[in-house]
Amino acid sequence: MDAAASFSPSRPETTEAVTRGAARLLLSLGYIPMAEVTLPNGRRGDLMALGPRGEIAIVEVKSGLEDYRVDRKWGEYGPYCDLFYFAVAPHFPRHHLPEGPGLIVADLFGGAVLIDAPHTPLAGARRKALTLMFGRLAALRALGGAEG
Repeated sequence: MDAAASFSPSRPETTEAVTRGAARLLLSLGYIPMAEVTLPNGRRGDLMALGPRGEIAIVEVKSGLEDYRVDRKWGEYGPYCDLFYFAVAPHFPRHHLPEGPGLIVADLFGGAVLIDAPHTPLAGARRKALTLMFGRLAALRALGGAEG
């Protein structure tokens, strides 16, 4: 067996590749993504994105089946987004994922939406608060500041 055929990326490498590809996909769809965003409930979304009409999407990246099985915090993201997606690598066994959320398959270079996320509109006051939080965090990061 040659070395290229036996190469298997590590969990962090897979997470980085899927996150990057999902972010590139979101950009191509008109969203502005930001990685590792702490939500008001203390949970941290892998990607949060602001859409062209003000919609908020959260993407939970899963590096593999074990990551999915041990990390169930994604159930707490719903109150903070209009659209929720899982993003996984092409080789992920997708039949293990629950029905309901959207699904993005991504690699280092880009991704594709395989299942559209149901649109569950946020209340106006929550959308305003989250959009303000998103903008302030983006500006802070652009200045080289740490997340507060």
